[in-house]
Amino acid sequence: MPTLLLRLAGPMQSWGTKSRFDERDTDLSPSKSGVIGLLCAAMGIDREKREPVLQLADLRMGVRLDQPGVLRYDYQTAQNVIAADASKVHPTTVSRRYYLADAVFLVGLEGEDRRLLECAHQALKNPVWPLFLGRKGYVPSPGVYLKDGLRDEPLQEALKNYRFLGRDWPEDEEGKDLESARLPVMLENRDSSEGSLRMDQPLGSFAERRFGARFVVPDFVEVKRVSEPTPA
Repeated sequence: MPTLLLRLAGPMQSWGTKSRFDERDTDLSPSKSGVIGLLCAAMGIDREKREPVLQLADLRMGVRLDQPGVLRYDYQTAQNVIAADASKVHPTTVSRRYYLADAVFLVGLEGEDRRLLECAHQALKNPVWPLFLGRKGYVPSPGVYLKDGLRDEPLQEALKNYRFLGRDWPEDEEGKDLESARLPVMLENRDSSEGSLRMDQPLGSFAERRFGARFVVPDFVEVKRVSEPTPA
């Protein structure tokens, strides 16, 4: 079964799924709703459209953590904020907005419809609308598109066989490069309710803002060291 790989890397990225009111969270790995939203932007799918979103959401997702990044937050203020019950207007409100600094993820999307994956792959090369990593100000650098990102491999094999995307290859106790690195992955589990619950499965258009449950299980893949990375 084919898999499409994406590189999500940048100075800042945020993948909130539980945010309410003044505090904006981020998960420690990309959310499925965020990744599907990124693909919709690349493919020019309007936020009012339902079927194209559901078609993309039917893909099985996995994430490899090449560089987990550092959890930080912005201290922001907003003025003239209407209260939740609309009873008053707050002159100034303090907001904490969490994000991951300097993180790098390899995201895989697996599905039977190779044509859909091909369309998404080409759209990432020439996106219709700007791409961002969870928030509009968080621009990917380097880009999301990987020239060899469309793989004829199942999800876990694609995550295992693709080259390392992080900055520093893991070393042993003597400071020498390891021959292979054991990298954590988060894999969507559709066979049972085993794993951690994530409420980030799109159930309709992004205008509806309806998200359901999916289960994610942690695992590891052994990635071999490549001395000369292939240009993306």
